[in-house]
Amino acid sequence: MYRFAPSPTGDMHIGNLRAAIFNYICSLQDKSGFILRIEDTDTARNISGKGEEIKEILKQFGIKWDKLYIQSENLKFHRELASKLLNDKKAFCCFCSEEELATKKAAAKKAGVAYRYDGTCEKLSDLEVLNCEKPFVIRMKKPNRILKFNDLIKGEIGFEPENIDSFVIMRVDKTPTYNFACAVDDMLEGVTCVIRGEDHVSNTPKQNWIRECLGYTEEISYAHLPIILNEEGKKMSKRENSSSVKWLLQSGYLPEAIANYLILLGNKTPCEVFTLDEAVKWFDISKISKNPAKFDINKLAFLNREHIKRADSARLVEIFGLDESFSELIKFYTQEASLVSEIKEKIKSIFSKKEIPAEFAENVKILKDEILKIKELPENFENFKEILTKATNLKGKNFFMPLRVLLTGANHGPELKELYPLLRLQIKRIVNL
Repeated sequence: MYRFAPSPTGDMHIGNLRAAIFNYICSLQDKSGFILRIEDTDTARNISGKGEEIKEILKQFGIKWDKLYIQSENLKFHRELASKLLNDKKAFCCFCSEEELATKKAAAKKAGVAYRYDGTCEKLSDLEVLNCEKPFVIRMKKPNRILKFNDLIKGEIGFEPENIDSFVIMRVDKTPTYNFACAVDDMLEGVTCVIRGEDHVSNTPKQNWIRECLGYTEEISYAHLPIILNEEGKKMSKRENSSSVKWLLQSGYLPEAIANYLILLGNKTPCEVFTLDEAVKWFDISKISKNPAKFDINKLAFLNREHIKRADSARLVEIFGLDESFSELIKFYTQEASLVSEIKEKIKSIFSKKEIPAEFAENVKILKDEILKIKELPENFENFKEILTKATNLKGKNFFMPLRVLLTGANHGPELKELYPLLRLQIKRIVNL
């Protein structure tokens, strides 16, 4: 069983989507099932509507989940299991205030050492705990041995007890911290493999330790994906437009192209252009590079063009909102445009009233009048050109540039002889707009 567990705290970024795609692919390969879990327990950072937005984005990418969980709905289980850890002496109540902890952290920083919880409250007796009226959190007792796990990408990773420390699992308001909620939910939901970003590497031993202390013996395997770098080779910021899946979609990049690119990133694939369904046949999570992958918007643009060219008429109607008779024209414009928005604009320019530059106005009118006189437009552009040049006596740039403006609304563009067959049946309507 695989899961994707985003938080509704902002726009979905490409790192998150990459993890979702990889988990989904692997779930299809072994037919174990795929869970979508909205991790909404951080109420201070949650943004209204982001949960629904996540689901809509996943649907656009063809990602289907077998089960949907809202993490906050599991709160009663989080509290029950935290209580079990207290009863089993695997966790303890900590009454240290934020001010007290801040003072200790400042002292550690001044001394040039990493702060570690000093175990003050772990030593309290049951009676001292019962008699204490101060607010408290619940902390795990740190392990007494190195905690190791095997990462499907990075190999064996180990953590010393000091680096795990006595971390908090329940806040003062009795809500679970990320690691506790995540560990418990993965256990309750029967998750067997987790693929996520490498920023979660340090969370894995904590989550394993929680489940071990709860007596859970089923193994969960992990794969931590290297970070995605921007075009300057720096860690991609969430503030960069290209890191936002929503921005990419709104800019005119197709879901199939984005998925293709994210699977391709840092991976050895048998081909360059493919669909998610095709990737299921050969994808291997262990072949993902250990090194960070650099995001290349130009590569994504190339893949976008290729997927537009590969799309059938029904898909093009869905994407562009145009009649299927425009399919070949859409694909034609991939030679000079990569984004849906760019191609839409070029087609709109053809089928809209033209703003004719003054320098072309006279010749445009001459050409328009003669085109409208032709009873049946020839199939071949050369014949069309011959008829017009004979009737207008226009040649060279005095012919071609006004004709291009008249037909496309642009001064420059693809070869008219290639464009003509795609517009022939509608040319009279086009010039008469």
